[in-house]
Formats: sequence, structure tokens, C-alpha cells
Amino acid sequence: MDYGAAEPGKAWLLRFFHWKFGVGTMKKKGLICFVLVLFLFAWIVGAESQTPKKYKATWSSLNTRVCPEWFAGAKFGIFVVWGPYSVPAYRPGKGYAEWIGHPGRGWMDSEFIKKTYGEDIRYEDFGRMLRAELFDANGWADLFARSGAKYVVFTAKYHDGFCMWPTEYSRTINTDKWDAGDIGPKRDVVGQLTEAVRARGLRMGLYWSLAEWFHPLCCNGSKDIWHCEEPERYAKEHMFVQFKEMVMRYKPSLIFGDGDWVPTEKTKTQDLLAWLYNESPVKDYVVINDRFGICKKDWGKIGDYYCTEYGQGFNQKQGKPWEENRGMGTSYGYNRMEDIDDYKSSKELVHFLIEVVSKGGNLLLDVGPTGDGRIPVIMQERLIQIGRWLKVNGEAIYGTKRYNWDFYREDFVRYTSKNGRVYAICLEWPGKELVLKKPVFKNVQRIRLLGYSGEVSWSLQENGLKIDVPQLCIDELPCRYAWTFSVE
Repeated sequence: MDYGAAEPGKAWLLRFFHWKFGVGTMKKKGLICFVLVLFLFAWIVGAESQTPKKYKATWSSLNTRVCPEWFAGAKFGIFVVWGPYSVPAYRPGKGYAEWIGHPGRGWMDSEFIKKTYGEDIRYEDFGRMLRAELFDANGWADLFARSGAKYVVFTAKYHDGFCMWPTEYSRTINTDKWDAGDIGPKRDVVGQLTEAVRARGLRMGLYWSLAEWFHPLCCNGSKDIWHCEEPERYAKEHMFVQFKEMVMRYKPSLIFGDGDWVPTEKTKTQDLLAWLYNESPVKDYVVINDRFGICKKDWGKIGDYYCTEYGQGFNQKQGKPWEENRGMGTSYGYNRMEDIDDYKSSKELVHFLIEVVSKGGNLLLDVGPTGDGRIPVIMQERLIQIGRWLKVNGEAIYGTKRYNWDFYREDFVRYTSKNGRVYAICLEWPGKELVLKKPVFKNVQRIRLLGYSGEVSWSLQENGLKIDVPQLCIDELPCRYAWTFSVE
């Protein structure tokens, strides 16, 4: 038999069957043919299933990508908004202090700024003053791990265009040195934090603004937020190469796009995302939000997940995962004008996390470091308290899904579900008994109070599932804010 006539990859298979079975009876030959057909079929199907899908540079194609599983199960992440705006850390009244530098909507000309920093102060000066002398990447990462968060998103570049890593692709209308490698910290902040965060087992994400207020090819210092000087050149000479450098160097698990005011029909952002999904080293696990298209018009329609901010009440019923992001106060960047009454309490933040997760979402909770690199103590305290609660109740948060798309709450109870269990999270202590009326429970096997080792008795009644709540002293309570019953 001429085995050489067979394809090189299959010749060895033919030799094997000839040696094993010989060329005897027709029955043996038929068996050999049958086995060969099955083998080749499995070979072809297996090869096809392992071939990664190629995405075209169109939203219709890009939107067919399934969000990597890790994101929907993470549930809790930490947002870190830090840059030159953290030096003045000021906004009169309440709101986003990081917008101080915008030429049309900022407050660089305010009396406080002029009096504090001088009449000739320019926004670029704050980049040089961001010395980060107390920045400790390992200390930050330890805090984030203690908070119970599963991922971190750091502002690699905000709308002001200041890159928190050493790069050649950074400039403003006034300077060609506009990154943390050349001025201010004079170090690779993104790289140091990425290494520290991953060492604690957390995923690292990066916030990256498409638009830049001061880039000569983009907004060019215009007071009009929608102005873009030369969008085609901006995309080709700056935006694309900077984005790819960031991805190739730090390999983020998440990219939080923002500043989606640049005209995408001219910058062709879809080309950039096609590269990310098809060719980049993070193509198998990276997730992006819905802010790579046209501002507000494309929100909730594109990307791997949808994002909202400051309690907009997004309640996605189907399709892609969802993430709510907000600060502990009224700002993302640190604002020295905020006081204790502007910050949510630990209890309020835990309740907010529960609310978001029960609706099927993730919570990305922001901290705003000071200009010298410290995370304010009140923010540290809030994160530690959330971490303590999650240490007891994380089973009802991580990896869960919304229990039912028709309802997720009942009075002071919020529901989640996972692996055949329903979690009833009580925002108030239920007293002597808890009756769950909305879920239809059948074949209940066991009920546990998370963090409590004793038995919990229960009974199925006509009006619902009645749970006899353990009567505990205050120092016996498993946690301080919200209590979870697991129904198996």
C-alpha cells in the first residue's frame, strides 16, 4: 500500500490501522473505515471549535462577542481616579472635582485657585506638582484585597490627556512632556500598581479617555466639549498607537472607555476594537464597556458590558452584563470641599452593593487619592468595613445571578441566586420570623444564616416560606449591616 500518497498528517494513522488489523476480512476493513470516519469527523469539528472567531470592524460584528465569564461573576471592583486634578482637589460646591481643567466647564479661574496657586497658574502646572511622594502601590493593593474586591480599574489617562505611565504619545497645546514618566511622579504608576494588584490575585483594569481636552489634534483647548480639530490624524497619529502601547505593555483585563465625544465615523474606533478582539494579547479575556462609540447615543448598545454612574437605576433584564460606578462622596477625584456628611456610610455602601448585585450588576466603587498619593483614611475605613461584610456574606454576592427577572426584592429583602440556592439578604434584622412570599419554594432541604453555625428551623406554609430567625445577642450577630439566609 502506498502510504506516501496520503496527506502527511494522516499517513501515520493509515499505517497504524494496517499494522493493527492487517488487510484481512471485509468486516475488519469496514470497521477500520468506520473508525477512520469517526476520527476524522471529530478532528475536523475539534479544529473548527478551537478556531477563534474573527470580528469585523463593525458594531454588528463586534457586538456578537460574548463577555468573558470572569466579569459577571466578580461583582465588586475598585475604581481609582487619580491625576493632576488631585493636586488642587477642589470643586466649589459638590460634584466631579476632576473636571477642574476643562476650558469651558472647569474652574481654573476661580478665586480659590488663583489665591492658592497664583494668578498665572495653568492646568499643566498641576501635572508637575503631582509628585506622588507617598504613593505606595503595595499598600493600595493590600487595601483593595482586604475590601473584598475582585478587580481594580485605574485611570491610566483621564480627559486631560495626562498618562500615568511613561509614553512618547502624550502632549498638550503647551507642552510635549505630559506623562508620569517625564514629570510629576516620574515613575511608571500604571506598571507598579498593575504588578501589585495582580500579586494579590485581583484583575487589573484601566480607564482610558478617547478624547483629550488639550491635545492639538483633538479638543485643542476648545471650550466646546464636542470640538475635534483633526479627528482622522488624531486617531492615526495618537489615539490608536497610544491605546495599543497601553494594551501591549500592561495587558489589562478590563478597559473602561470614556470621553466618547470624538466623532467615531472619522476616528473609526471599531478598527481599534477589532484589533483588540482579534489580535491583541488580551483578546481572550479583556472586557470593554459601552463608551467607545458616540456619547449617550451608543450607551447600553455596544461593548461587552453596559455601565451607569451614580445611581442612574439601570436595570438590565437581558443581554450583556451591567456595572454601576460611583464615588463614596459626590466626586470621583478627591475633593477637599466635601465633608463627612457628603460620604456614604459603610452601611449605605453595603446596601448599595446588595441592591446592584440583586439587580444582576457589578459595583465599581471609587476612591480618590490625594495629590501626594494617599487614599484618604475615611475611604480606607469604608473599604475595610465592606470587606468584613463580604467575608461573611460573599457567598451571596460573588458568582451570583439575579434571582428572577420579574422581581429581585420583597420589602427589605433582596434576592440573589447561585447553584440551586436562593439567597435572601435582609437589609433590616427581620425579628423573630421571616416570611418569604414572592419566590415559589419547593423541596427545600436546608436553610442557613451565613456566618452562624447553629441550625435554622423553617416551614413551608400557604403564604410562603417561614423562617424562624435565631435570636442572637448583638455580639453574636455574624455581621453589622445586612444578614443573609441561604435557602437550598
